[in-house]
Amino acid sequence: MGTSAPLLQSSIASLPLVARGKVRDNYAVGAERLLMVASDRLSAFDVVMGEPIPGKGELLTQMALFWFERLGRIVPNHLTGDAPESVVTPAERAQVAGRSMLVKRLTPVPIEAVVRGHLAGSGWKEYRDSGSVCGVELPKGLGNAAKLPEPIFTPATKAEAGHHDENISFDQAAFLIGRPLAEQIRDISIRLYEEAAAYAATRGLVIADTKFEFGLDADGQLTLMDEVLTPDSSRYWPADGWAEAVTTGTNPPSFDKQFVRDWLEAVRVDGQPWNKQAPAPALPAEVVERTAAKYREAFERLRG
Repeated sequence: MGTSAPLLQSSIASLPLVARGKVRDNYAVGAERLLMVASDRLSAFDVVMGEPIPGKGELLTQMALFWFERLGRIVPNHLTGDAPESVVTPAERAQVAGRSMLVKRLTPVPIEAVVRGHLAGSGWKEYRDSGSVCGVELPKGLGNAAKLPEPIFTPATKAEAGHHDENISFDQAAFLIGRPLAEQIRDISIRLYEEAAAYAATRGLVIADTKFEFGLDADGQLTLMDEVLTPDSSRYWPADGWAEAVTTGTNPPSFDKQFVRDWLEAVRVDGQPWNKQAPAPALPAEVVERTAAKYREAFERLRG
């Protein structure tokens, strides 16, 4: 994995570009399919870094495929089963191999389906302030990284590029997309999370929280889409590191871009803290390599 040259941006001239996200470049393949190419870009604080993380796009794709297969009986997903290399020219195949998915075009549901099994990040901050997360009341006295009595569904709105997703209550989500669909997404998301977390636990990993994205196909069938349970969309902790953090009240070490975030929080630009606006400070080679190693380790542990 990660044997090909790093790819900061794909350039598939044979297909129309639909959108360039923070990490993925999406191309139209006729009216009914999309080619999703995972670049090696990394975003932190909603700003894309200038340096690629070698092997990241391949790794994210293989991890998503692993979970799509494992969770396929719970809900249909957007994979077509066709080879991504089959829709580009021979000269473009190197950009696509191992890092792409050929998927059905869906109508996206305009909420992020977030499931939390532990208190972390914005959920921990909100709990400290109010004793609840996204309107879900929680028991008193929980600490940072604490495991919740049961997983909770805490939806968010999907933000435009460059803006932050905003946490909303379940009732707000139901108002946005209709209560029957909101309930269906909530129940499926919690089931996906529980199954994934139980499997990860057998590999010495804790999945603290994750977000899923769903779309509707032409028949209105709810379908899991985008990426699933990667370190970009989920918080992975080593089980031993989590247990130690709970007793010491610190943040558990994580298999994601936390290493980059921590470096960015500490770096000085012209003597001042970075203002979290583009352009980002250049990442040192050591930060790039240690981040790549974290992503690799998460996948290798998961696969066993």
